[in-house]
Amino acid sequence: MKRQEAMEKAKEHFQRLIEEQLGRVERMKVGEDWLDFSKQERIIIGVVGGDGIGPYITKEAVRVLEDLLAPEIAAGKVELRDVPGLTIEERAAANNALPDDALKALKECHVILKGPLTTPKKGDPWPNLESANVSMRRELDLFANVRPIKVPAEGIDWIFFRENTEGEYVLGSQGINVTPDLAVDFKVITTQGAERIARLAFEYARKNGIDKVSAVTKANVIKTSDGKFLEVARAVAKEYPEIQFDDWFVDIMAAKLVDEKRRKGFKVIVLPNLYGDILTDEAAEFQGGVGTAGSANIGKRYAMFEAIHGSAPRMVDEGRATYADPSSMMRASAMLLRHIGFLEEASRLEMALDICGQHEKRIALTGRSDGATGSEYADYVMETLKDPSLEQRWKGCSSE
Repeated sequence: MKRQEAMEKAKEHFQRLIEEQLGRVERMKVGEDWLDFSKQERIIIGVVGGDGIGPYITKEAVRVLEDLLAPEIAAGKVELRDVPGLTIEERAAANNALPDDALKALKECHVILKGPLTTPKKGDPWPNLESANVSMRRELDLFANVRPIKVPAEGIDWIFFRENTEGEYVLGSQGINVTPDLAVDFKVITTQGAERIARLAFEYARKNGIDKVSAVTKANVIKTSDGKFLEVARAVAKEYPEIQFDDWFVDIMAAKLVDEKRRKGFKVIVLPNLYGDILTDEAAEFQGGVGTAGSANIGKRYAMFEAIHGSAPRMVDEGRATYADPSSMMRASAMLLRHIGFLEEASRLEMALDICGQHEKRIALTGRSDGATGSEYADYVMETLKDPSLEQRWKGCSSE
């Protein structure tokens, strides 16, 4: 391809992307009200089993939810509904990261509990599909990825607010090979996108009596897009004078999270998409690894709750899927319960998971046959939930 022809093709591609993003900005400006769950006659929880170990760990989380919500399910106030069409085989057959029928089924739910979905990579036998996670976040406008990490014994109590619909990921599958020698990808940050994630972080801090919010960027190098994110966060911070605001570069923040002297000072952390993905995986290691961490994807109308790890196909290939740790999906379930207004049930589940996974550890999960199965661990959690002295037991563990 001649140089001029390549440049014209690249310009046309870029123009299309810009037009799409300007349209997205206009839609964000219109906005919508937050869904009030207290006014819903019935709350529908959609369940997506996922790929690889996903169906195994999701099944155990659903067992726990069914146990905790048994009265509401029996009364028809809560429904757990399977959402089909989203396995990698089904997405590949449709040649669509988010098939129309599956999207329609998702939109019939209020909240979604989702197991990990496989994203094809180069060399896989699947079509080069966009991440289904990215597609769902975009189509349902799940702009906030909220990931808590808590290790009381280490003085760690962090909650990350990761922007979920922008950054590198929103255009990550739409880069262009300008020539065989030149590949270009794109990053996008909007004023509206940065403002709503920053405001959500500050509102959370205010409502929970937290006195500090930290923003993370690489604005010294990525001056335009990261610069806008930081500029907007600073502007929002001025509306919350009682809350201290500071900002960090992503590489330094990665280092400070492992600094025993400094890490206790972080509380609420707000950051763009890619940096949030990387740092929350790092942070999860303090809690026991990505297999223990849940994640919320919040929008005004819909919300999705998931593990932060992938589908672990190697575990399935090696016949170890039944030994996969379901803690991540159970943590996600606790966040789901809190989001739809079941605060007591969420709190009890969080305490049970702390007891079973971080303190007593009467049943060990190793991911192999020398440890417990996910089903045995779920039984342990449900047994702990039924203990009348659960809170005292949890306080005793926390003070050790």
